[in-house]
Amino acid sequence: MSGVPTLDKARLAEWMDAAGLPGKGTPLEVSYISGGSQNEIFELRRADLRCALRKPPANAPADRDDGILREWRIIDALTGSDVPHTEAVAVCADASVLGRPFYLMGFIDGWSPVSSPELPEPFCSEPDGRAELAYQLVDGIVKMGRFDWKGAGLADLGRPEGYHDRQVERWMRFFNRIKGRDLPGLETATAWLERHRPIDFVPGLMHGDYQFANVMYAHGRPAQLLAIVDWEMGTIGDPKLDLAWVLGRWPEDTEAHPDMMGYIDLSGMPGKSDLLDYYHKESGRQVDDFDYYLVLANWKLAIVLEQGYQRAGDDPKLQGFGPLILELMAAAAETAATSDLPEV
Repeated sequence: MSGVPTLDKARLAEWMDAAGLPGKGTPLEVSYISGGSQNEIFELRRADLRCALRKPPANAPADRDDGILREWRIIDALTGSDVPHTEAVAVCADASVLGRPFYLMGFIDGWSPVSSPELPEPFCSEPDGRAELAYQLVDGIVKMGRFDWKGAGLADLGRPEGYHDRQVERWMRFFNRIKGRDLPGLETATAWLERHRPIDFVPGLMHGDYQFANVMYAHGRPAQLLAIVDWEMGTIGDPKLDLAWVLGRWPEDTEAHPDMMGYIDLSGMPGKSDLLDYYHKESGRQVDDFDYYLVLANWKLAIVLEQGYQRAGDDPKLQGFGPLILELMAAAAETAATSDLPEV
């Protein structure tokens, strides 16, 4: 098919043989799964081996090479943990093999909430099943927060010391580089963030873009989160920010506002407060300071998406970020204006 990325199967098979992977001497089957500006994913089959290959596209910026190796490091460190993850199979840092570094991960026999406009059965027709999906999504954050990142060798993955002290300066510097318009509410939310900090800060593994779009579930009920994927923004930071990333636009009444997430039907799922209470009970962590995380998550996401909007050109997807960015920043400012969280 014209335009679909391909791999050099002979070169890949040679590398797999040298890496001692199963199937030496047998045909290698390769099929393209998905891709975009960030990464391409292919399914590989060879003898009893079935896995997925993930690599940056040929025209991706050079820093994506470091990103793909960072992703590998995280999923490799998760081996043996209860954090839902793909199996770490093998990694190749040598760009001469396929043109970019890549890694192989176990193939997940599950489904993604973004794979179709509707949830699959039985979740499409069973509201209590949809509630299970939401609770499982939050469970992923709970498990990331419990993960022994130091014992797994990830102590240098991020800089947890001063993590929250750096957020405003870092992202405002980023915003000022890409600024093309004023965002109403930015000044209010920024000033509030400068004066507030979490009540406590327990560093942990965080995904950085945690949402339904970056997880996979097992088929059937009860709902089971099989894997958290796309770790390109993973770091040692604050897992509660991942929770705010999920709940930042989550409605209290999912029946009245089932389309708030934009790509998944939330009807039948618990409201924001219920999911926050669930996190508190399962993690044992206080959530009295969650206003801080909601402001930071919506403010930061608005700034991140603004970069795409400013370079949108004729791209309708990036153009579509425009109104959403304004909504996110307005939500950040509104939470800041109404919060009773004490200043530091």
